[in-house]
Amino acid sequence: MTSPTSTRTSSARDSEAREIFYEEIAKQNLAPLWQRIAGLVSRSPQPAAQPVLWKYPAVRAALLEAGALLSAEEAERRVLILENPGLRGRSQITGSLFAGLQLLMPGEQADAHRHVASALRLFLEGSKAYTTVNGEKTMMERGDFVLTPSWTWHEHGNDGPDPAIWLDGLDVPIVNFFDASFSEGGGATPAAKPAHDSEARYGGGLLPENAERSSLSSPLLNYRYGRARESLATMQRNGPLDACHGVKLRYANPLTGGAVMPTIGAAIQLLPAGFDSAPCHSTDATIFAVVEGHGSSEIGGAKFEWAENDIFVAPSWAVRRHHASTEAVIFSFSDRPAQEKLGLWREERKPV
Repeated sequence: MTSPTSTRTSSARDSEAREIFYEEIAKQNLAPLWQRIAGLVSRSPQPAAQPVLWKYPAVRAALLEAGALLSAEEAERRVLILENPGLRGRSQITGSLFAGLQLLMPGEQADAHRHVASALRLFLEGSKAYTTVNGEKTMMERGDFVLTPSWTWHEHGNDGPDPAIWLDGLDVPIVNFFDASFSEGGGATPAAKPAHDSEARYGGGLLPENAERSSLSSPLLNYRYGRARESLATMQRNGPLDACHGVKLRYANPLTGGAVMPTIGAAIQLLPAGFDSAPCHSTDATIFAVVEGHGSSEIGGAKFEWAENDIFVAPSWAVRRHHASTEAVIFSFSDRPAQEKLGLWREERKPV
């Protein structure tokens, strides 16, 4: 019979031998999967990102302070990053996306550059501000959703008397994950096109004869808020409401019917006054920006009170519920298109 003492001695020898083995294989750039598999193949998503809310008045005050401290030329892009506290130091709002608020003071211009990362803008505040993408200029109004597809030259300007502020969303973390980042600035930009040309061609539910797809992104530069708001109101009247999302519309590429960009999708939803959503969760961590109204959301156990222009994020697989104190309109974006292409996206609705 083996004594307890000899068993403990044998176990200690085994443990020491394993540690020596691990040290030796590490010198060969090897590692034991059996020590790491739980962290590599989890039973459900384990995001580092946390639920968090940014109150617009506080962020706006910080942006205006930045505007007094440095010029648009000094900053190249005067943006305050919305950095998730669970991803501190990584310039990310979720595991796959970047977000920030950008400011242009009256009379300022942010010079043209381009990058592989795809970008979107949700215009929040100001008048006579514009974005130019590959030579086409579009004036931005509150609630407008503007695209800057991958590797397109773009610049911004503010010809109005007031500060211009908008939300930026980019797929920088996805691009950097693949080590595929390129950028250029100060080069020869494309020749000017007629302003709002893409809206005339693609924004009215019509397509030019023989329209050809030349990009993975939508050819429509500006998705006007007024048109989206009218559609939401009509759908609310006609019903029915979705238990989780109220009335929700996804922005679409008019050539394909799919997402506006290959890595980022965007949506807009209306929550009637008093609406309480059923709980649901999905694998795409989602950034929400309140365009109208006020209410609250429960996300992964955290509760946030939100109002116009506030921004909040729901991490992957965090259960979310929304309550609208008044009629509310909320814009959102996520990496859902990339997940769908890879066969990863999943949504689950919880019983009330």
